[in-house]
Amino acid sequence: MITNPNPHVHASDRIYAQVESGQLKPETCSHYSQVQDVEASSSGCEDCLKIGGEWLNLRVCLTCGHVGCCDSSPNRHASAHYHATGHPIIQSFNPGETWIYCYPDDIILVD
Repeated sequence: MITNPNPHVHASDRIYAQVESGQLKPETCSHYSQVQDVEASSSGCEDCLKIGGEWLNLRVCLTCGHVGCCDSSPNRHASAHYHATGHPIIQSFNPGETWIYCYPDDIILVD
């Protein structure tokens, strides 16, 4: 299981820089305004930790900081969080990965 000891996620500056440069257009993704600089809720999948589950990769919600497991993991908690809350944008929480994804638009915002 991958864990990330860094609780701070600063994605909003990267998103807004892409908007300002024209690389990300509002008609491509209108959800980027919901991105916040968040404090990660856990260093691992918080829902798997509660139930003793395992995960492969981690995703952090850029609206509230919820850390959930990826869709390749048995419980798919990051997607479940999106469906339960409507929080649209996640970032990889794996060390060394910085991509950002929008669920409703099904696009990578920042690679």
